[in-house]
Amino acid sequence: MSGDPLLQIRGLKKHFPIRQGLLKRQVNSVKAVDGVDLDVHRGEAVGLVGESGCGKTTLGKTLLRLIEPTDGEIRFDGENVASAEDARLQQLRKQVQMVYQDPDTSLNPRRTVRKTLIEPLRIHDEMENADERVNRMLNRMDLDPDTYRSRFPHELSGGQRQRVGLGRALMLEPEFLVLDEPTSALDVSVQARILKLFQELQEEMGLTLLFISHDLSVVNYLCDRTAVMYLGEIVEQGATDEVFEAPQHPYTEALFSALHPVDPDEERNRVELTGEPPSPIDPPTGCSFNPRCHRQEEVGSRCLNEVPALVDREYQGGTREMACHLYEPATDVEEDGQTATGVGDD
Repeated sequence: MSGDPLLQIRGLKKHFPIRQGLLKRQVNSVKAVDGVDLDVHRGEAVGLVGESGCGKTTLGKTLLRLIEPTDGEIRFDGENVASAEDARLQQLRKQVQMVYQDPDTSLNPRRTVRKTLIEPLRIHDEMENADERVNRMLNRMDLDPDTYRSRFPHELSGGQRQRVGLGRALMLEPEFLVLDEPTSALDVSVQARILKLFQELQEEMGLTLLFISHDLSVVNYLCDRTAVMYLGEIVEQGATDEVFEAPQHPYTEALFSALHPVDPDEERNRVELTGEPPSPIDPPTGCSFNPRCHRQEEVGSRCLNEVPALVDREYQGGTREMACHLYEPATDVEEDGQTATGVGDD
């Protein structure tokens, strides 16, 4: 995609310290996000997928500095958000907003819908025509202002609460939305209407989206590009239709093989993952996926000893960003008396 990214992440890390003893000395850390590189271009929707606990939500919160990064750069429209001071950070948060997974916990039960929607305007001192803007946003969310403005969250359905949460995020007319599993708590019929609303708002307002989800079918429907995360790292990313049609990284292959084919006559080989995901406190050496990888023997000791970088890899005549030794070019390194070769050209 041409042009500079609206969001550019380089080497982003978030490690949570583990402290023990009377003096609470740090003895280890949980490597929730461990060196992520990711670009999101203006106007596109990027899906972030992976197993529960892989660091997706932590990454989303770190982007907004809701939790502080341990290391790395977060550049929004060219400016390093990771080093922004409090006053500048508040201005940047007008441009970047988050919609949370569970509207039951993200909405204050003691605030009416009107007060919930006005709160961002109050914080950023934009109270001029506040009620008019609230009514306009409720109409945009397909909620009648006269009916819903004075209601409390417990008086709303799950879909209505999520629309209020989305409306709150849009009150300041941001450029970028981080959507953290925004449809996972909704019924399928309600989920479809919310996804349609996301598409309409993206086109109408020119929004850029980072869509965090474990629901691959939703990502396939909504997103232009997809990034796959495993144990705090991005292991594969590319155009959504290409990633779904031909996943290349062994983890992506296993993750996507669980999808039900659209065509009932289509046969799909199921790749079973063995074992549990490693602990982010003590991740494996080399490639983080090597203890569970069904293709590790094709590469040998490199998977156990060398961390693969996320770079453009050649595969079946194409190119995609992957962190996997399988698709690296042949090398002259000797292993057990034999020349080590890449296997991406077969």
